[in-house]
Amino acid sequence: MLSKVISSAVLGIDAYPVEVEIDITSRGLPFFSTVGLPDAAVKESKERVRAALKNTGFDFPLRQVVVNLAPADIKKEGSAFDLPIAIGMLIAEGVLTQEMVNGFLIVGELSLDGRVKPVRGALSMAVFAKKAGYRGMVLPADNAQEAAVVEAVRVFGMQTLPQVVEFLAGRIGVDAARIDLGSAFEAWSVYQEDFSEVKGQEHAKRAIEVAAAGGHNIVMIGPPGSGKTMLARRLPSILPRMSFDEAIETTKIHSIMGLLGSGKPLIATRPFRSPHHTVSDAGLIGGGQNPKPGEVSLSHNGVLFLDELPEFKRNVLEGLRQPLEDNRVTISRALTSLTYPAGFMLVAAMNPCKCGFHGDPFHQCLCTPHQVQTYRSKVSGPLMDRFDIHIEIPAVKFSEVSSDRPAEPSTGVRERVTRAREMQQRRFNGDGIYANAQMKPKHLRKHCRIDDDCQRLMETAMNRLGLSARAYNRILKVARTIADIEGSEKMSSEHVTEAIQYRSLDRRVS
Repeated sequence: MLSKVISSAVLGIDAYPVEVEIDITSRGLPFFSTVGLPDAAVKESKERVRAALKNTGFDFPLRQVVVNLAPADIKKEGSAFDLPIAIGMLIAEGVLTQEMVNGFLIVGELSLDGRVKPVRGALSMAVFAKKAGYRGMVLPADNAQEAAVVEAVRVFGMQTLPQVVEFLAGRIGVDAARIDLGSAFEAWSVYQEDFSEVKGQEHAKRAIEVAAAGGHNIVMIGPPGSGKTMLARRLPSILPRMSFDEAIETTKIHSIMGLLGSGKPLIATRPFRSPHHTVSDAGLIGGGQNPKPGEVSLSHNGVLFLDELPEFKRNVLEGLRQPLEDNRVTISRALTSLTYPAGFMLVAAMNPCKCGFHGDPFHQCLCTPHQVQTYRSKVSGPLMDRFDIHIEIPAVKFSEVSSDRPAEPSTGVRERVTRAREMQQRRFNGDGIYANAQMKPKHLRKHCRIDDDCQRLMETAMNRLGLSARAYNRILKVARTIADIEGSEKMSSEHVTEAIQYRSLDRRVS
């Protein structure tokens, strides 16, 4: 007898339908075969399904069983097909009818005692189920809240295989999972770290605010313990609040990697990722035999922080150039090519020299100017060119650390950042960009015009400070952002002067 159950799998960050077809015949010796490019986890579903059926009171057919996963030309992976295979076998055995499962999208992993265990990518599958118009989605109870984030989809969370059978047969009722999305989104959008916790470092805070307002990549240079990591971790809290669409897209990526925490099925705060400097290129950019997203995609709509920047392998850092330019990363393999979103702010931290104390008035630096330049040159020029802001962060003074003077909280800074971003969105409406950091030469000519005083100031800075020619456009972009923070359409010499200060690494090392 032939049966068919609709399931789903994830390709990239989007789900697609998988028809689980079961054919059971009594001719010949018993065997069980799974076709349709299954990976090892899918092939092992035979044993999980056999034990789950037996231990919950159902019979496993001792006949010829063929399971086909269509479309057959896409590789299937994971354990989400256990439940639809079991249901399909029960249909073929006459326990259920085909009409009972029509219109349902069914996914889930089975344990040997029949419990339904959570799977990855439930949110993407729910988005697909909504678009396809299915009447309901049957999935593990642990994934129910995650899938219920997508409105207009009836999501039924199940604990055990017998419960699924009884529900599909109409003998028991199961309430569809519900979530108060408005209040939940507000509760989940609270950051645990706040800018008010940073003592002193007002100049660095200002640079971080400018970077957030214009979406600029920023590199911080300072001795150990000066607060570089502390500042970076609080950057997401001053970025504009995530929209619902951004939250869905971000959550999709974390869902397919199994990184969603319990009790928080939707990511409503901007992600902050800080990989160790030993990370591989596949770990940072993404990859593997079956391509998976890397840190650049996990930080989509948020911040990617690279601490000890010169310690990262050069080939790993060079891989950042494409996602920084395109806001996406494409991973190509022999059988497939997948594209993942990778729109993030790049924040990096580094010591001023190998010993870490170049320019520190309290510690002696033993590095020569040549050694300092060699250390900094570990990061290639093309990658360093992607940083619009270079900021030096000195060691924090005792008077600042011990001060009880309250610092400005993240909410106040976020308001200014949000107003600046809104100004930029109106300015670039229809241009396909949303922040000053993404401006192309044509945008610079149109929106970053400066008067003669500013031109003379730029010429003096480039000649006296040894600024490189490539710094010119970066300074204009940052000056445009500083003007936006103040709500000014015109860029003044004050804006340009401040922007010039944010090009520390372009100056000659002495």
